[in-house]
Amino acid sequence: MNETIWYVYVAVLGLAIGSFLNVVIYRLPRKCMFARSRSACPHCEQQLKWYHNIPVLSFLALRGKCAFCGKPISWRYPLVEILNALVFVYFFHSYGLSWYFAAFAALGSALIVIFFIDYDFQIIPDSITLPGMALGLAVSFLPGGLTFWQSLTGLLVGGGALYAVAILGDLLFKKESMGGGDIKMAAMLGAFVGWQKTILIFMGSAVIGLVVSIAIMAISEKLRRERLIPFGPFIAMAAMIAIVYGDQIISFYLVNVVGVAVP
Repeated sequence: MNETIWYVYVAVLGLAIGSFLNVVIYRLPRKCMFARSRSACPHCEQQLKWYHNIPVLSFLALRGKCAFCGKPISWRYPLVEILNALVFVYFFHSYGLSWYFAAFAALGSALIVIFFIDYDFQIIPDSITLPGMALGLAVSFLPGGLTFWQSLTGLLVGGGALYAVAILGDLLFKKESMGGGDIKMAAMLGAFVGWQKTILIFMGSAVIGLVVSIAIMAISEKLRRERLIPFGPFIAMAAMIAIVYGDQIISFYLVNVVGVAVP
């Protein structure tokens, strides 16, 4: 089959699963049953027809409004679908049609869900991170990637380092400084990428968080007081950067800062 056709198939699959991710993002933190009924408008609660749920196209056809009550549909719905399609295409390009593609596409989808749930509710569900840890360890049994011990070390470094930071923060600020969800998320990522890229994720998330915080303060002091941005979205963004560019960043650091020749 023509390679271009495969990319189209993978992109469509990513869009379709992205549509389901929107359901997860909405229902999981609200503890709604996933099999209760078809999707409905959050404003008028009218059940949507199947053709109202076609990824991206329905949003464009309806001009971003509910077909029944005419109220705006959040831009987040097509954004999640497009992001997930891009994630699927990237990992298909990297790994082809393989178990690595399936595992890392699942990780990318999980990061999208975590990003938006944590942003909205300041929680990172265990139902995502705990199976994610198991999947990361399972991937280590595939040939050509991390060994099991490298994956386990990444899990322990990821969870352990963030746990230590949380304890230190609690002592300094006399209150909970970091949730358990962040710690489990770091452990999940460590299982997938190993300890070196996990450290890169920590550094990257801190830089992204600092930049975003400065930007918010520059835009509006009121916004800074009213909107607490959790750390999970920063970890998710840094994780994707580390997965895509981690090898190049680490090699650049070793060669140009440490002075170590990289083969």
